[in-house]
Amino acid sequence: MLDFKRAFIELAIECNVLRFGEFKTKAGRLSPYFFNAGLFNDGNSLHRLGQFYAKAILAAQLPFNMLFGPAYKGIPLVSAIAIALAESGHNHAFCFNRKEIKDHGEGGNIVGAPLTGRVLIVDDVITAGTSVQESVTLIRAAAATPCGVVVALDRMERGRHQISAIQEVEQTHGIPVISIINLDNIMDYLATRNDMAQYLQAIEYYRTQYGVG
Repeated sequence: MLDFKRAFIELAIECNVLRFGEFKTKAGRLSPYFFNAGLFNDGNSLHRLGQFYAKAILAAQLPFNMLFGPAYKGIPLVSAIAIALAESGHNHAFCFNRKEIKDHGEGGNIVGAPLTGRVLIVDDVITAGTSVQESVTLIRAAAATPCGVVVALDRMERGRHQISAIQEVEQTHGIPVISIINLDNIMDYLATRNDMAQYLQAIEYYRTQYGVG
């Protein structure tokens, strides 16, 4: 596991973003872990989150021209990531959308730089892929090209079908999905923590029921 992935898991645990126990998912499954990126909710944790996204993006070596953050969760994320990339010497334009089209002032539903070139979509997690579908539609309507999606966590878990929501996005739109960490990384981390052995066993069992490769 790359050092930044381990460091991200430790930050997520520290911020209570990643918790272990028993949690009921929207699908009615009893998950042995829960990830809530909304708890990166102060200046320091958001700054560090942006840095981890930037590391994952740079490690993937995916060529892109600009970043797009879908409202609402994507707005602080895309801002933090753009700053972190600039701090690393990679200055990229970014924008985000409004939920409702503005009919006065500058108008429209895009705030920030114009959508152009190869656009990398930013999100926290992908559950049903609805946000990605909306983003892809917006980007293509502007004659730009969606070139990928970056998220914080890939649960590597079956969605409505026999593949995960992330795999469905990749197949439907023909674009890669990058994640800072995935379930394999969490399991590798737990394997190094004797005090968390019971959580690893629970996740291993859960994965046999709902996991994908």
